[in-house]
Amino acid sequence: MVNVLCHTITPPGSRTLRILHLAHQYLPEHVGGVELYTRWLSQAQSRRGHQVAVFHRCSADGMGRETRAEGAVRIWSAWAGAAPPPRRFLNTFRDPPMVSLWEQTLVEFAPDLVHIEHLMGLPTALIRAIQRRRIPYVITLWDFWWVCANAQLLTNYDQQICKGPRAYLNCARCALARAGRSGLWSAAPPLAGLMAWRNRLLRQVMVDAGALIAPTEFVHRWYAAHRTPQERLVTLLPGMEQPNLPPRSSRTDGLLRFAYIGGLSGQKGVHVLVEAFGGVRGDAELWIAGDESFDPDYVARLRELATPNVRFLGRLSREAVWETLAQADVVAVPTLWYETFSFIISEAFIAGLPVVASRLGPLADRVRDGVDGLLLPPGDVTAWQAALQRLIDEPHLVVRWRDNVQPPMTIEEHALHIESLYARLIRNS
Repeated sequence: MVNVLCHTITPPGSRTLRILHLAHQYLPEHVGGVELYTRWLSQAQSRRGHQVAVFHRCSADGMGRETRAEGAVRIWSAWAGAAPPPRRFLNTFRDPPMVSLWEQTLVEFAPDLVHIEHLMGLPTALIRAIQRRRIPYVITLWDFWWVCANAQLLTNYDQQICKGPRAYLNCARCALARAGRSGLWSAAPPLAGLMAWRNRLLRQVMVDAGALIAPTEFVHRWYAAHRTPQERLVTLLPGMEQPNLPPRSSRTDGLLRFAYIGGLSGQKGVHVLVEAFGGVRGDAELWIAGDESFDPDYVARLRELATPNVRFLGRLSREAVWETLAQADVVAVPTLWYETFSFIISEAFIAGLPVVASRLGPLADRVRDGVDGLLLPPGDVTAWQAALQRLIDEPHLVVRWRDNVQPPMTIEEHALHIESLYARLIRNS
């Protein structure tokens, strides 16, 4: 088992590498942690003198590929028809048009190494194309998709955390619930077989990888417990792009301002936060930032729960994220599923803010309870309400925790660790 956390960096070789990142989606069409990280890392690698490119799938009719430049990084956007959820699932097994577009890119760019950020909605045949050319590759395990087709270990039928496949019948049940066919039990056995086939394909991709990068120790342990080759697993905390932080606002309104910034969907637990905040008393505000178009029904539910001192900010640009954090006092992460890293915690710590988070999965490793934030039972409205009320009543705690916040690793430091990993794999390939 190899761990690379914050230890001394092995100086990488001086060789300039040709690095190709493979992602299931990318900016600006999709904005999320994986997409942002892919941009940050590719830009950092480019600044270090490497030739870097990103290949990703986008949504469009027909079949095609176009390229653009982000600084010195080349971006290939490829499409082979729309990819709604059922299509994304089936693409794992077969998608000849996308394979053709990928092979063209491999020929044109001729990478020394491929870094797979995500393979959702893409065929495993892409990996066979890499292997035929004897190109080493690494995978970052950004979620649980490599074992759980839902990616989040949260069931569609009862919204409970899942421990993983059980003869794949529970996976079939989950898929039927997602499709609104929960009562179609006759489809469960053949669907379970399809799920098993999917996982066999993806496990082989993991077995053949040069390294499997887990963003936290929790993810490392979880995958190790689910038949993932332990000799391939490496723990490496993601780095963060360092922004030009706006100055902290000098407020005189006496309000304690809580902020939630992230996805607006049930598994994120935002309803727990809003309901808990509705029961507090005192001078406080709750700001909710996120894309309201992703799940309009859920956002409508949040608005029904919200009291007048809850503000909905909508989707924020990167600049607006930092401006919002500059005006906030505490960041809340009320998730109900196993986050694998949570970039908003890193962003909060960069801004010097304490975090109130669910005591769940890797969040319990990232937030030091009573030191730079609080850890609370996930989904427990009463416990969350009591904690928020405590911070309103005892604002000196927020001041004390701010002094204890430690900034995360920078993307430049992270890129050095990644480069050392690449160099070892290339030497051994």
